[in-house]
Amino acid sequence: MNLKLDSIKPLVEMALTEDIGVGDITTESTIPAGVMAKGVIIAREEGIIAGLKIAQLVFKMVEGETKKQRRTQFRAKVRDGDKAKKGAVIAEVAGRVRSILMGERTALNFLQRLSGIATLTSKFVAAVRPYKVQIMDTRKTTPGWRALEKYAVGIGGGYNHRMGLYDGVLVKDNHIRLRRSITIRRLVETVRKRLPPKMKIEVETGNLMEVSQAAQAGADIIMLDNMTIGQMKKAVKIVHGLPRIASQRGRQSTAYRFYRPLTIDRRPLLEASGGISLDNVKEVARTGVNVISVGALTHSAKALDISLEIL
Repeated sequence: MNLKLDSIKPLVEMALTEDIGVGDITTESTIPAGVMAKGVIIAREEGIIAGLKIAQLVFKMVEGETKKQRRTQFRAKVRDGDKAKKGAVIAEVAGRVRSILMGERTALNFLQRLSGIATLTSKFVAAVRPYKVQIMDTRKTTPGWRALEKYAVGIGGGYNHRMGLYDGVLVKDNHIRLRRSITIRRLVETVRKRLPPKMKIEVETGNLMEVSQAAQAGADIIMLDNMTIGQMKKAVKIVHGLPRIASQRGRQSTAYRFYRPLTIDRRPLLEASGGISLDNVKEVARTGVNVISVGALTHSAKALDISLEIL
């Protein structure tokens, strides 16, 4: 997922306003306006780095938009996606001390949060590496941070589910419950009539009967929601028992932009979801599902310990 900095600027501006307000009264009271210095940003623990361009943007916005206003120089020493060892310098920042100190906490907040997500994602990816399965995020993101957090998942080696309600179809349990007078097949047919030809349709299922119904309805992706390992294995057998019929819908969809083209036939992809952790993700991968979606990647990632020191 490409990160569009222009779309991130309002979030950075809000974060700076939240932190600085009318001014940094401590720094303005203790540091003369013209003092210059250099600082280093250090990883205090090992992890995958993400968000360096956001940190750079923070310092740029602290001083203003024009080159004439800016004196703070930010130089990354690693790239997003690199693994930093404990104690490694990941970036250098030089310029007016007041500007550095005013941007410090906001820049670190972005770096720590995104690096934490990338690091946790990389652990899930490493755990399932022997299996043909993808680790994917969900919409359980911090409000306003979705583009950033999904970017960090990609940096950590994971894949992105739909960005929002607008770019992918997921017929969930509440949709099915509210339209219980009609079958899953009818629901899928109704949805497909409203979609572009290549957009995939995913159906959430809670039991094996619904898996069969979703498969027979022609769903492109079937979510196995909070199912046991035994149920997942049976769901895989159900799907593998379907006939292999050529289908143009096997092509990559814009709705799930990080999916590899895992299928070129009518057999739907199977997505395991709900209660996935590092303790059980390998066991889930062994069932034969194609995708494992993990809400914890974004809602429970621990921030990576990163600090800035003035030299």
